[in-house]
Amino acid sequence: MTEYEREAGPAFEAMHPGELLREIVLPALKDQGINQSAVADMLGVSRQSLSDIIHEKRSITAEMAVRLGTVFRNGPRFWINLQTSFDLWHAERNVDTSALKRVA
Repeated sequence: MTEYEREAGPAFEAMHPGELLREIVLPALKDQGINQSAVADMLGVSRQSLSDIIHEKRSITAEMAVRLGTVFRNGPRFWINLQTSFDLWHAERNVDTSALKRVA
């Protein structure tokens, strides 16, 4: 394992919060008769806004994390931490830091 691999964290890709909504949350709600439009209404956002998150075209903002955490009763930190983990995983692999000078 290289120094970079130790610093970069887990080798497996972090999950986008939209993937969790698409693959786990929404199917479970659909079984209860709650569709995507109803979830968007519960969140107080447009169906398109929710769709953009579900299809990983939009990130979870702090405001959306508060909405999701309230509706699903798991708190905003759960959702914002998923987004942060996803963003950091990708940044650690895509940002070229080779030319940066390190503090001694």
